[in-house]
Amino acid sequence: MKIIELLNHGKIFLKDVDEGSFKAKILLEHILKVKREYIIAHCEDIVSNEQVTLYQAKLEEIKKGKPIQYITHYQEFMKLDFYVDENVLIPQPDTEILVEKVIEILKNKKNTCSVLDMCTGCGAIGISIAKYIPKADVYVSDISKSALQIAKKNALKNEVKNIHFILSDMFKCINEKKFDMIVSNPPYIETDIINGLPEEVKHEPHLALDGGKDGLDFYRIFSVQSPLFLKPSGYLCLEIGYQQKEEVCKLLKNNFKNIKIFQDYGGRARVIISEVK
Repeated sequence: MKIIELLNHGKIFLKDVDEGSFKAKILLEHILKVKREYIIAHCEDIVSNEQVTLYQAKLEEIKKGKPIQYITHYQEFMKLDFYVDENVLIPQPDTEILVEKVIEILKNKKNTCSVLDMCTGCGAIGISIAKYIPKADVYVSDISKSALQIAKKNALKNEVKNIHFILSDMFKCINEKKFDMIVSNPPYIETDIINGLPEEVKHEPHLALDGGKDGLDFYRIFSVQSPLFLKPSGYLCLEIGYQQKEEVCKLLKNNFKNIKIFQDYGGRARVIISEVK
């Protein structure tokens, strides 16, 4: 079978899948270990039977809802490359807004600054901060040993050295000095809603999705415990669910000031930044 024939087969097979044509192309590049330009230039080349069989098997997985990123083990975030698998959430574009706001704040600090990225997953937030703010001393933590191993792998992949890794259930094992900033994209999906999520999202680790009955469990912890780990006027920067703005602001108002809301690319409240009182 020719490359162009296999690609067309993939597009037809995934025609009912969101962005199916795009995923068919990305998958073929991954299977053949080539870039898009090669496929265009060599579309008449013959594909081996082994590659055809593997391509079809992975098409089946995508059709059943497996994210393409878990097959290619790749996701771009903040113009950096990240390895991902089923042990971590796939970094999303909206989370870049959180990182961009954090970077804006840290750029204005003259001295070395310490940052804690909690619930780090693949390390996308903390590694991006460390990469773009070399003067930052970045700590990343997660309850999952597997996730933390992936974060370490991604730090090496992106040549980031100003970073430390902590295995911790929220603040339980955080023994370091106080931080200038705590940042997090914590689990915030309501427990009862998870089973009704799109198939692709349900393939992601539930541990990283489940925010408790009302989705606010982790924000309650941040609102009470993070002031103990922040320097005076330190920042707490959080991603939130688009309907959680009012509730999270109420939780923060006792211990935090200058609470600001920022919208995602869809115009929904997505980031809350506040300063400890």
